[in-house]
Amino acid sequence: MVQSNLKNYIINLILFFFITSIIFSQNEVTKGDFFLLGKNDLKEILRLGLLPEAYLKFKEMQNDAKKEGVEIEIVSGYRSYQKQKYIWNNKYNKNFKKGIFGIKNINRIIQYSTLPGTSRHHWGTDIDIIDKRFTPEGDLLIEKNYSENGIYSQLYRWMKKNSKKYRFYLVYDDSPKRKGFKFEPWHYSYKPLSMVFLKRFIEGNLLFEITQDSSLLGRQFIDNSFLESYLKENLLDINIDLK
Repeated sequence: MVQSNLKNYIINLILFFFITSIIFSQNEVTKGDFFLLGKNDLKEILRLGLLPEAYLKFKEMQNDAKKEGVEIEIVSGYRSYQKQKYIWNNKYNKNFKKGIFGIKNINRIIQYSTLPGTSRHHWGTDIDIIDKRFTPEGDLLIEKNYSENGIYSQLYRWMKKNSKKYRFYLVYDDSPKRKGFKFEPWHYSYKPLSMVFLKRFIEGNLLFEITQDSSLLGRQFIDNSFLESYLKENLLDINIDLK
């Protein structure tokens, strides 16, 4: 009995120091504006593209889902500023070649993709997920795959029922009142951290700095009026449970 109690005490002590170390490391790397803009190097601390606290809860969720036959796989977690800019510029060029110019090009991109520096994926709190048991024809992350008859329908139903227990919330839900980014049934956010980071981003007025990057394609069409609308409709008009 004494040995059992001692063993439990040692395990709990190790767990306490492990979690304390994780939280300290996490707090250090998430300081400052560079982190919020996706410009910090997080390689040493990320796990599956998530900050440690979010990773631990994700693994718990993943393990519980697997017991019920759903195999959650992250296909996109953390994205750096440079990665997001690559995605943005690539889409801008493709649209340009199709004859979509100026602000129309920008508005086409922001149906699903964020301006670099404003992505929630910069924070190590947000994930795009699939059910790895299935491989669709064509793109992974399209709405029909998560619909009632889609190959990820079981995943979507399981997440809808259970994800909030682990503090993961759908970001761009299908509420008819919501504007901005289109419905993304694959995109979830770890609320305890992402709410804090979004608040810091807004209070720091960081949005109006992103067009300073001369290599950002289309930046000449992004004025303050556009950014004010983008802030209201894209960055802030999200699932009400994440506000």
